[in-house]
Amino acid sequence: MNHERKIRVGVVGVGHVGQHHARIYRELPEVELAGVADSDPARLQEIQAFLEVPGFQDYRELFGRVDGVSVAVPTHLHAFIARECLEHGVDVLVEKPLAETLKEAEELTDLAARQGRILQVGHVERFNAAVRALHRIIEAPGFIECHRLSPFPQRGTDVDVILDLMIHDIDIILSLVKSPVTQVSAVGVPVLTDRVDIANARIEFVSGCVANVTASRVSAERIRKIRVFQPDTYISLDYANQEIALYRRLPADPASHPPRPPQIVREEVVVEKEEPLRLELTSFLSSVRERTRPEVSGEEAVEALRVASQILAQM
Repeated sequence: MNHERKIRVGVVGVGHVGQHHARIYRELPEVELAGVADSDPARLQEIQAFLEVPGFQDYRELFGRVDGVSVAVPTHLHAFIARECLEHGVDVLVEKPLAETLKEAEELTDLAARQGRILQVGHVERFNAAVRALHRIIEAPGFIECHRLSPFPQRGTDVDVILDLMIHDIDIILSLVKSPVTQVSAVGVPVLTDRVDIANARIEFVSGCVANVTASRVSAERIRKIRVFQPDTYISLDYANQEIALYRRLPADPASHPPRPPQIVREEVVVEKEEPLRLELTSFLSSVRERTRPEVSGEEAVEALRVASQILAQM
């Protein structure tokens, strides 16, 4: 790709999430937002006017105008639209989950490889500054506990809470543990929709690590936290505030005067907060320009979806 010219991008679906993709692309100097597409004419007109960019009801009109697209449509349309984009030589960032089914996700990943196209998946928590700091601390996780709870959203309910919310934590856990999954057990129930609205899963790994993951969209409050326990270390991370609390056990020092017993001390972890979505889109653009493997590849998204499918099968 010519490194001098701007990367031409488009956004397919400018609803709750897609509007932010479009906004950030519009702000980035190395990008030309060549167009947005949405099947809702009123919504399309609103975003078109706000960002002063071309708008199309048919996303196929973007072909030939763009080098890459963000696909931010309902989950059941991910595979169909992403496939068409890849087949037309367009690099794709598709919102999580990669597809509604594991088979569709695997087919997309294979297609991207055959076409020599970039396929990145929008697991945005990977770009959370606190999560990046966490990766530098983790060495041998033994137990992980996640809570992702939110009030009822009125959107995203075309899928169950596993694909809507829990998939974020599944992806983070897999990236931290780096060990094959040996067993999954889970329970979940529908509450306000005909899909599972609250779920808990236990994921066991070859390494011996165990993860306990809870996701709910019927909570009175919004909580997004992960706690990791490893030898002599306990880490608590708040996704929303991009903050980490780190506690370490210092061994006893019998040679000191007086002899010092074991101690637990809190260490300061400096987190340079940034907008995760902006970092995600910048990373995607870098892959498009340099033709490098995305930071969250289709293959990694397939593995997260594989575990999510196992969890769903337990329901």
